[in-house]
Amino acid sequence: MRIREIAQARVRYGYRKIRVLLNREGWEVGKYLVYRLYKEEGLTLKRMKPAGRRKAARTREDRFRPTAPNEAWSMDFVMDQLQDGTRFRALTIVDVHTREAVAIEAGKSLKGDDVVRTLNRLKLDRGVVLQVSNADEFVDESLACVLRRATRKGCR
Repeated sequence: MRIREIAQARVRYGYRKIRVLLNREGWEVGKYLVYRLYKEEGLTLKRMKPAGRRKAARTREDRFRPTAPNEAWSMDFVMDQLQDGTRFRALTIVDVHTREAVAIEAGKSLKGDDVVRTLNRLKLDRGVVLQVSNADEFVDESLACVLRRATRKGCR
């Protein structure tokens, strides 16, 4: 009866806090006994989950799969080191369908202007079709401008 009285007076208290109050009043009761009586009286509290933002379930879209050469290219930077410790970078552009190396530009430090020069050369030779990863290494103003032109978006 005392458990019910405490639960009605202090609505937010669970069985653990009620047990602490009972022990302070002189009742020597264990946690399992209090829990059993608390459940039998129907005093259990419902858990309140914090309201979170639900995300809509989306299925992953299929990637574009080229069926002929020069439909899609992939480009990335590769780093390596010579025997004497000198580091160098290489920009590799590969045809996704044939796995042909369309262009490889190597140097000690490749800047965005070097990438733009390589892409402009390929544009004249074959036309521009690129698949670019979301890597930070392609964040350069001059390169971003070329990529925007390739996707028909404006440039500053």
